[in-house]
Amino acid sequence: MIIRSILLTVCFAGLVASSAFVNNGYQVGDQATDFELKNVDGKMVSLSDYKDADGYVVIFTCNSCPYAKKYEQRIIDLHNKYADKGYPVIAINPNDPEIKPEDSFDEMKRISKEKGYPFAYVYDETQEVAKAYGAKYTPHVYLLDDEMKVRYIGAIDNNYKDADAADVKYVENAIEALMNGQEVGEENTKAIGCTIKWRKG
Repeated sequence: MIIRSILLTVCFAGLVASSAFVNNGYQVGDQATDFELKNVDGKMVSLSDYKDADGYVVIFTCNSCPYAKKYEQRIIDLHNKYADKGYPVIAINPNDPEIKPEDSFDEMKRISKEKGYPFAYVYDETQEVAKAYGAKYTPHVYLLDDEMKVRYIGAIDNNYKDADAADVKYVENAIEALMNGQEVGEENTKAIGCTIKWRKG
């Protein structure tokens, strides 16, 4: 019993420590603030750089998470389908490479080149953007409108295992609603993924 109590205490302490960096963040309807983060091409990227955007598909993701890997092609497809219609993807890696070396900036550059990412893949080195958004998982999506107001938060679709089996495409449905001047039907879904690897201390 003593050992079990100690283990439970350690687990609880770990949860508190890992969640201490994450506030509630943005909710649907909140006004997001712009950011400036380094892209894999070495240039700084901000939302305001997208002069013709009607919205922004901000996705917190990474290289190492199995869930994020399952969504790599789907994120590429999202950008290819909607960027020219005014809704580009901006992918943000918030993970601490001290915890996950696979999520270093050099690895970001390698993965982006290997996969042919057509979107900006930027590094949230200080993790301040992830904290502001309240992101908790990779992947975790925040759809913003042209005024940077949050209109959808959650998962990309309803099947993380198999893209072909996904029969509800949350992000696409939300974008289509905005494009047609309609309210987003499903504004919040549960993001499924790995927890963000927060810096210690």
